[in-house]
Amino acid sequence: MLQLPSLALAEAQGPGIFELFWRAGPFAKFIFFVLAAMSVASWAIMISKALQYRKADRDGEDFLEVFRRSTRFSEVNAAAGRLTGTPMVGLFRAGYAEIDQQVKAAQERARAQGQEAQGQQFRVKSLQGVERSLRRAIGVEASVLAKGSSFLATTAAAAPFIGLLGTVWGIMVAFNNIGLTGSTSITAVAPGIAEALVNTAAGLFAAIPALIGFNYFGSRLRQTRADMQDFVLEFMNLTERNFT
Repeated sequence: MLQLPSLALAEAQGPGIFELFWRAGPFAKFIFFVLAAMSVASWAIMISKALQYRKADRDGEDFLEVFRRSTRFSEVNAAAGRLTGTPMVGLFRAGYAEIDQQVKAAQERARAQGQEAQGQQFRVKSLQGVERSLRRAIGVEASVLAKGSSFLATTAAAAPFIGLLGTVWGIMVAFNNIGLTGSTSITAVAPGIAEALVNTAAGLFAAIPALIGFNYFGSRLRQTRADMQDFVLEFMNLTERNFT
């Protein structure tokens, strides 16, 4: 007995907002699916970057432990192959390659002068060259970590306006229905209002997580760059002590 009024009320209320939206025209649906695709892509990027930074933190701790414990750069280079998740490996390899090239160049000069290179301790000719290699590597590694952030920024900035376009279109549909029917009843304006509300919500749903993710990963990138700068100083100190 008590359920009958509820059923009658539900029937009187008519279709819900999403049911009305699916009755909308193709343009409103196109706007919605564009925003949905942007939202899905943003979430995929954020999850991927969260996993990337997690692996970078884990491998970074292990790599720094190996780097500070080892007495030879060749030992660190051998261990770096299994810790490629951290950008420190890219920095180390860039610096190590520059040192190796300078040492080999010194050996070639010694051979050209008729000197015996075996057993001789060669020194790096240019610490500035090693440091420039490390600085370039910072830019390369930072660009890898920043990959995808531009899409998050674009989604955060553009999605509300795309949703607003859907809102305006829905209002235009509502006014058009009023003109066609000559009535301002909820039945006439409901489809257009549904288009406006759904696309407005979709725009915010896509933009807000993307904005939060962009700011969060931007902060992580700045912290990682600071860590890479510290590693460059540590690498240069070891190079100066051992190769000059």
